Amino acid sequence: MRILFCILVIISSNISAQEDTLLVLREKEHPVIPVGVDKFRVPVSSRSVTAGGENSWNYTQYADYDPLETEINYPVLAGVGGIFLGSGIAVHIYQRNAWWKDQRQAFHFVNDSYYALGIDKIGHFYAGSLLAHAFSSGLEAGNINSEDAAIYGSLASFLFELYVEIEDGYGPDWGFSPGDATGDFLGAAYTLGQYYVPYLKNFIPRFSYIPSNELLEGKHRGGNMIDDYEGQKYWLSFRVKNLLPDNLSQYWPSFLMLSAGMGVKDLDGSGGGTREFYIALDIDAEEIPLYGKGWQFLKNTLNYIHFPMPGIRVSPDAAFFVFCF
Repeated sequence: MRILFCILVIISSNISAQEDTLLVLREKEHPVIPVGVDKFRVPVSSRSVTAGGENSWNYTQYADYDPLETEINYPVLAGVGGIFLGSGIAVHIYQRNAWWKDQRQAFHFVNDSYYALGIDKIGHFYAGSLLAHAFSSGLEAGNINSEDAAIYGSLASFLFELYVEIEDGYGPDWGFSPGDATGDFLGAAYTLGQYYVPYLKNFIPRFSYIPSNELLEGKHRGGNMIDDYEGQKYWLSFRVKNLLPDNLSQYWPSFLMLSAGMGVKDLDGSGGGTREFYIALDIDAEEIPLYGKGWQFLKNTLNYIHFPMPGIRVSPDAAFFVFCF
């Protein structure tokens, strides 16, 4: 890529050179001049010079510039990497103690699409998206360019989730779930897709959680928040103002979003239970008037959480909630 870029610029510069405009420029012409393998001389200032009568020309000063050079902040990148590594190790230890410790057997696959009525697959999508956001934001904090950060962040998210799925493949009560891995991949890909298709930023996956009674009473089979599906709800939030026609959008507050959510109750682990569907108001944290890279990261991260707002349960039985969470 670097060589191709250099060749293209050198070719365009040679065309300019043939017109004798490298040192003294005709009006409105400011060519890029190669001065090395991958560095160029670009215009940084210009002034008009008169040499008597009506004869005049523009004179431009140049400075050396490497368009492919990135000033990576290695201390910040190392610090962020250390945080991610430590967090990954902590998650590994937690999950190992919860599921994998002293229970390993031959690697195997499992079809578990039924046991949590699909909410676990939505959870894998959400986790893949959230991790991609975290990894890419960390890379950007180290001055990695946005596109590379989005690509490598999404890749890191999927690979970490894939590692967890492979570990599950050795568990006697679990197994490698293609459905889980698909959710992981789609979640990471969705965050990457939001970079290339900004319109997708109008649709944000969100999460809310209140521990179930079974978990609080110590009766939950898994005994941990990750498997406490009856306490979890997953939402898709809509930036309504951006989606409405212009004549209606002007009346909708930019901070107010609308979310559609799903939860489950009475799971038996064999496909039995009840899905619950909700519609609720939500808040767009990006509208909070705080600015700067740190604040922007915080606001983007808060947008992965559903805010307690008025809402209704539409199925299986209708109900209104002052705070639907």
